[in-house]
Amino acid sequence: MRALVLLCCFVASLLLSGQAEETEDVSEEAVLRDRSHIEKTLMLNEDKPADDYSAVLQRLRKIYHSSIKPLEQSYKYNELRQHEITDGEITSKPMVLFLGPWSVGKSTMINYLLGLEDTRYQLYTGAEPTTSEFTVLMHGPKLKTIEGIVMAADSTRSFSPLEKFGQNFLEKLIGIEVPHKLLERVTFVDTPGIIENRKQQERGYPFNDVCQWFIDRADLIFVVFDPTKLDVGLELETLFRQLKGRESQIRIILNKADNLATQMLMRVYGALFWSLAPLINVTEPPRVYVSSFWPQDYKPDTHRELFLKEEISLLEDLNQVIENRLENKIAFIRQHAIRVRIHALLVDRYLQTYKDKMTFFSDGELVFKDIVEDPDKFYIFKTILAKTNVSKFDLPNREAYKDFFGINPISSFKLLSQQCSYMGGCFLEKIERAITHELPALLGSLGLGKNPGALNCDKTGCGETPKNRYKKH
Repeated sequence: MRALVLLCCFVASLLLSGQAEETEDVSEEAVLRDRSHIEKTLMLNEDKPADDYSAVLQRLRKIYHSSIKPLEQSYKYNELRQHEITDGEITSKPMVLFLGPWSVGKSTMINYLLGLEDTRYQLYTGAEPTTSEFTVLMHGPKLKTIEGIVMAADSTRSFSPLEKFGQNFLEKLIGIEVPHKLLERVTFVDTPGIIENRKQQERGYPFNDVCQWFIDRADLIFVVFDPTKLDVGLELETLFRQLKGRESQIRIILNKADNLATQMLMRVYGALFWSLAPLINVTEPPRVYVSSFWPQDYKPDTHRELFLKEEISLLEDLNQVIENRLENKIAFIRQHAIRVRIHALLVDRYLQTYKDKMTFFSDGELVFKDIVEDPDKFYIFKTILAKTNVSKFDLPNREAYKDFFGINPISSFKLLSQQCSYMGGCFLEKIERAITHELPALLGSLGLGKNPGALNCDKTGCGETPKNRYKKH
């Protein structure tokens, strides 16, 4: 398989180099492509004021801080998932993440979408690996470059958690504010190209961990390839493992497609799927867009209409993510709340089992070690499934709790029945009310015209009034 992919890449590179020599004399007179379809599809020419969703976002923040965060902090959920939600993340714009091998056209594509070519705002591009930083493009009143250490120190932005990756990484993080209408509605993140012969330690920071941070927060993920870089090495394979569970956000882009003749394009398209098939273990593969995303006109005698339709489809996909910003944000917070609730129920069950097994002469450390090593022996997970309307597909990995309790002694937690107060109520009751009523009602207030209570009720039991089985009466 690898030999076939390498052969396709080699032939494609020969074709590209040959065509480059033929067009060298006319490169200075290259015709620029019409951009009207970009402005029309992304509605960049509309003068209507942006919708004010500040009241909805303020309500979402209040629900999170009052109903979700207390249980999250009490049972140290962030130490299990390594995902801390900040106010900046709740109010942030949709994030579009660009990933892929080096020099496949990620930066050029961003320049093209924003119309930054030949301006002082444009990202530097070239045939060699040019992007060595994580570059965040945001909206601002004027062109402004923001250093990574400043972005991490600013709590009003959603990037303050990146400080945990160290100063070496912050030196490779840069923010650019650009006065562009599209950036009023979305944030673009350009990433360093994947170079297969480079080891992680040579970057000086945990590259895959940083990618995972952005992947977890991205609303749309563009994985870009070109006809000469289809081979999948260790670093790209690791990246696709990190994308597991985010298949709905992934879009594959085969860039620079107008450089190939029809027959060769079909072979390259097949080779791309051949390379990615073992890495994307889903019934329905991600959408693949085949086009050439740069400002110059398509090459002669290529499928111009096909490439233009593919480009418009991608723009419509992008616009849909922007339009669904609030719905996606509320759904994300609700999904987070479901995971926090399940984690709290599991910790409570571990603690209750520990207390039941302890006697006056028992060694507490040995008793709990036995429980953690074999939770099925004590029906930890089966009890949660049987009594709390939790889907088995939402349960965390059992092995994760060995590490979790290795850092956090079981004695540092309280039972859920003890997490109640006369004025504030019970933590479990509050988070269940947020999952089953408050967040669906907030979603319904956006005028979606659908029943807000019909969101995965089979997983959370939202068809019934939440009952706190642990509350003392």
